[in-house]
Amino acid sequence: MERKEIEEKVRSFLIDDLEIDEDKIFGDAKLKEDMGIDSLDFVDIVVIVEKNFGFKIKPEEMAGVTTLNQFCDYIESKVK
Repeated sequence: MERKEIEEKVRSFLIDDLEIDEDKIFGDAKLKEDMGIDSLDFVDIVVIVEKNFGFKIKPEEMAGVTTLNQFCDYIESKVK
């Protein structure tokens, strides 16, 4: 899966499923501070990522992931 396709899918579920404003979604945006993603949203994200990308997020692997770019990097590393 290409990086662009990953970014499009992530952007789509952030807008459609988590109802995050489109203008808050950019590469260096911080997941918690800029986009307002909280622990309940992360539970939804785990389910959505498993459905869309076919793998289960491990919390320990997400420990250093704070920005949208890092999140997409993480997904990209798992789907290769």
